[in-house]
Amino acid sequence: MNKLLNGFEQGTYGYDVAFLKENNIETVELKDENTGAMVLLAPGYQGRVMTSSANKEKGNSYGWINYDLIQSGEVSEQFNPVGGEERFWLGPEGGPFSIYFEKGKEQVHSNWKVPAVIDTERFDIKDKSSAHVTFEKNTELINASGTHFNFSIRRTIELLSEDTLSTLFEADFPSDILDVVAYQSENTITNQGDKAWNKDGGLLSIWLLSMFNPSPTTTVFIPYETGAAGTVVNDEYFGKVPSDRLIVEPGTIYFKIDGRYRSKIGIPPGRAQNMCGSYDSEKNILTLVWGSLPKEKAEYVNSQWGDQDDPYDGDAVNAYNDGPLEDGSIMGPFYEIETSSPGAMLQPGQSLTHIQRVVHVQGDPIQMAGLVNDLFNLNLHSISQKFN
Repeated sequence: MNKLLNGFEQGTYGYDVAFLKENNIETVELKDENTGAMVLLAPGYQGRVMTSSANKEKGNSYGWINYDLIQSGEVSEQFNPVGGEERFWLGPEGGPFSIYFEKGKEQVHSNWKVPAVIDTERFDIKDKSSAHVTFEKNTELINASGTHFNFSIRRTIELLSEDTLSTLFEADFPSDILDVVAYQSENTITNQGDKAWNKDGGLLSIWLLSMFNPSPTTTVFIPYETGAAGTVVNDEYFGKVPSDRLIVEPGTIYFKIDGRYRSKIGIPPGRAQNMCGSYDSEKNILTLVWGSLPKEKAEYVNSQWGDQDDPYDGDAVNAYNDGPLEDGSIMGPFYEIETSSPGAMLQPGQSLTHIQRVVHVQGDPIQMAGLVNDLFNLNLHSISQKFN
């Protein structure tokens, strides 16, 4: 039997609200009283979206939350994976321009450290309403080549109405038939220093990671550009992904999500499209993730640890399936869909913005199948059967 808090079962939005309050985590809620859409944010966790619901407090909680870590009250100097269904991070993670390794240090896990500004520091609330909240933060970082970055971060999360969502996606999301929660995060970094950021010294990128709850019936599906040259999918982050977990068909990549096998894939910028998704056929949960892509060709920072052939050969879209490590321990399990901006080549005072939209849909299966067909020209039943 699931745990209860304030009368809500674990797995519901109401439970997670009560849990964070019980553990003294500051939160801000965005609400649409008419539709029941709710989004829960944590300023102390860099203004991250902790979770959301399409059906008020009793609805499914869509974000993965690390209950054990939060409840322990422990704070690690290396990394604090508290969870959350959309968090602000920065790239690159590895290579000569990494901001997670000090200059001269071997790029192995014992030397890896997440910068405090994206791990333990609070983002300040600058503006808020029932439908949006804006966070700001000033910070400084030094990368593994010794380049100094002085910059500001501005992050606005906005709850999207049915009309706005339908306009943005050019599709119908009827609230009388479907339960929907949708939000947009607009993330901007600004060079506050007196020197330009260039490729020789290293660039930063905006990196948004969404952590959701896995299941044996969940499949991530990622459309890609068939007419582009080069690699379709990078599937060797943690060793090559087995063929029973990754299917590449003309125009679409399918990735098995069960939280039982640690694996990650990436889509290079020439192949990436704005939108991808996941579908849990047992719970009938459709998740859409849209990330802004530049109109012009752009270079993406490479987050691979250690020596790199090209520090600007990174991916624009990623998906991750959690699973046990070699010692049998597991952080989650959870799964991630991630989008990134290009490297920020900024003069003093210049800014770069990356936008991500996250949508969760539940309800009438026929309406949902029609939505997937309209958005992706894919068959929802076929997606659900890819790994069965």
